[in-house]
Amino acid sequence: MLSYLRTLKPGIMLLWCYLIWYLCTLLQYFDATPALWLNSLGISALIGSGLLLCVDQRPSRANAWSTLRLYLMPFGVSSFAALIKGKGFYLIVPPHLSEALFNLGGCLGFVGLTLLLQHLAPARQVT
Repeated sequence: MLSYLRTLKPGIMLLWCYLIWYLCTLLQYFDATPALWLNSLGISALIGSGLLLCVDQRPSRANAWSTLRLYLMPFGVSSFAALIKGKGFYLIVPPHLSEALFNLGGCLGFVGLTLLLQHLAPARQVT
Protein backbone atom coordinates (compact mmCIF):
# COMPACT_ATOMS: atom_id res chain seq x y z
CA MET A 1 0.00 0.00 0.00
CA LEU A 2 2.80 2.42 0.84
CA SER A 3 4.52 1.76 -2.47
CA TYR A 4 1.22 2.41 -4.24
CA LEU A 5 0.83 5.77 -2.49
CA ARG A 6 4.43 6.74 -3.35
CA THR A 7 3.70 6.28 -7.07
CA LEU A 8 0.26 7.91 -7.08
CA LYS A 9 -0.27 10.42 -9.88
CA PRO A 10 -2.24 13.63 -9.23
CA GLY A 11 -5.25 12.53 -11.32
CA ILE A 12 -5.63 9.27 -9.42
CA MET A 13 -5.09 11.13 -6.14
CA LEU A 14 -8.03 13.34 -7.10
CA LEU A 15 -10.20 10.28 -7.74
CA TRP A 16 -9.29 8.98 -4.27
CA CYS A 17 -10.32 12.37 -2.83
CA TYR A 18 -13.68 12.04 -4.59
CA LEU A 19 -14.13 8.67 -2.94
CA ILE A 20 -13.09 10.00 0.47
CA TRP A 21 -15.52 12.94 0.17
CA TYR A 22 -18.28 10.52 -0.84
CA LEU A 23 -17.54 8.15 2.06
CA CYS A 24 -17.41 11.00 4.59
CA THR A 25 -20.78 12.24 3.33
CA LEU A 26 -22.14 8.69 3.41
CA LEU A 27 -21.10 8.34 7.06
CA GLN A 28 -22.98 11.52 7.95
CA TYR A 29 -26.10 11.10 5.79
CA PHE A 30 -26.56 7.34 5.35
CA ASP A 31 -30.05 6.27 4.29
CA ALA A 32 -30.89 2.56 4.37
CA THR A 33 -33.82 2.89 1.95
CA PRO A 34 -33.44 -0.05 -0.48
CA ALA A 35 -34.90 1.93 -3.39
CA LEU A 36 -32.09 4.49 -3.18
CA TRP A 37 -29.38 1.84 -3.49
CA LEU A 38 -31.22 -0.27 -6.09
CA ASN A 39 -31.79 2.79 -8.28
CA SER A 40 -28.13 3.72 -7.94
CA LEU A 41 -27.10 0.18 -8.91
CA GLY A 42 -29.39 0.28 -11.94
CA ILE A 43 -28.04 3.65 -13.08
CA SER A 44 -24.51 2.36 -12.51
CA ALA A 45 -25.14 -0.72 -14.64
CA LEU A 46 -26.64 1.29 -17.51
CA ILE A 47 -24.18 4.17 -17.54
CA GLY A 48 -21.15 2.02 -16.70
CA SER A 49 -21.92 -0.36 -19.56
CA GLY A 50 -22.35 2.57 -21.94
CA LEU A 51 -19.03 4.03 -20.83
CA LEU A 52 -17.36 0.66 -21.24
CA LEU A 53 -18.63 0.44 -24.81
CA CYS A 54 -17.54 4.03 -25.55
CA VAL A 55 -13.97 3.45 -24.45
CA ASP A 56 -13.88 0.17 -26.38
CA GLN A 57 -12.45 -1.61 -23.38
CA ARG A 58 -13.06 -5.25 -22.68
CA PRO A 59 -12.99 -6.26 -19.03
CA SER A 60 -9.74 -8.01 -18.19
CA ARG A 61 -7.55 -8.55 -15.19
CA ALA A 62 -5.04 -5.96 -16.46
CA ASN A 63 -7.57 -3.12 -16.52
CA ALA A 64 -9.94 -4.27 -13.79
CA TRP A 65 -9.57 -1.04 -11.80
CA SER A 66 -10.31 1.10 -14.84
CA THR A 67 -13.39 -0.97 -15.61
CA LEU A 68 -14.54 -0.83 -11.99
CA ARG A 69 -14.22 2.97 -12.00
CA LEU A 70 -16.51 3.17 -15.04
CA TYR A 71 -19.23 1.60 -12.88
CA LEU A 72 -18.39 3.14 -9.52
CA MET A 73 -18.49 6.75 -10.70
CA PRO A 74 -22.16 6.69 -11.84
CA PHE A 75 -23.08 4.73 -8.69
CA GLY A 76 -21.39 7.35 -6.53
CA VAL A 77 -22.94 10.27 -8.38
CA SER A 78 -26.49 8.90 -8.29
CA SER A 79 -26.38 7.75 -4.66
CA PHE A 80 -24.67 10.99 -3.54
CA ALA A 81 -27.37 13.06 -5.22
CA ALA A 82 -30.10 11.00 -3.56
CA LEU A 83 -28.43 11.19 -0.13
CA ILE A 84 -28.06 14.98 -0.13
CA LYS A 85 -31.38 15.88 -1.77
CA GLY A 86 -33.20 18.45 0.33
CA LYS A 87 -30.42 18.62 2.95
CA GLY A 88 -29.25 22.17 2.16
CA PHE A 89 -25.99 21.30 0.39
CA TYR A 90 -24.16 23.94 -1.67
CA LEU A 91 -23.25 21.89 -4.76
CA ILE A 92 -21.32 19.14 -2.92
CA VAL A 93 -20.53 21.07 0.30
CA PRO A 94 -22.51 20.13 3.40
CA PRO A 95 -24.60 22.87 5.03
CA HIS A 96 -22.80 22.70 8.39
CA LEU A 97 -19.19 23.81 8.78
CA SER A 98 -18.27 20.84 10.98
CA GLU A 99 -19.45 18.41 8.30
CA ALA A 100 -17.58 20.26 5.55
CA LEU A 101 -14.41 20.28 7.68
CA PHE A 102 -14.79 16.55 8.33
CA ASN A 103 -14.95 15.84 4.58
CA LEU A 104 -12.13 18.26 3.81
CA GLY A 105 -10.02 16.82 6.61
CA GLY A 106 -10.38 13.34 5.16
CA CYS A 107 -9.19 14.52 1.75
CA LEU A 108 -6.38 16.71 3.06
CA GLY A 109 -5.20 13.94 5.38
CA PHE A 110 -4.98 11.53 2.48
CA VAL A 111 -3.20 14.02 0.21
CA GLY A 112 -0.84 15.02 3.01
CA LEU A 113 0.07 11.41 3.77
CA THR A 114 0.62 10.67 0.09
CA LEU A 115 2.81 13.72 -0.46
CA LEU A 116 4.80 12.98 2.69
CA LEU A 117 5.44 9.41 1.55
CA GLN A 118 6.45 10.64 -1.90
CA HIS A 119 8.83 13.18 -0.36
CA LEU A 120 10.43 10.74 2.11
CA ALA A 121 10.89 7.87 -0.34
CA PRO A 122 10.50 9.03 -3.95
CA ALA A 123 9.36 6.40 -6.41
CA ARG A 124 12.11 4.89 -8.48
CA GLN A 125 12.17 6.21 -12.02
CA VAL A 126 12.24 3.61 -14.77
CA THR A 127 14.87 4.44 -17.40
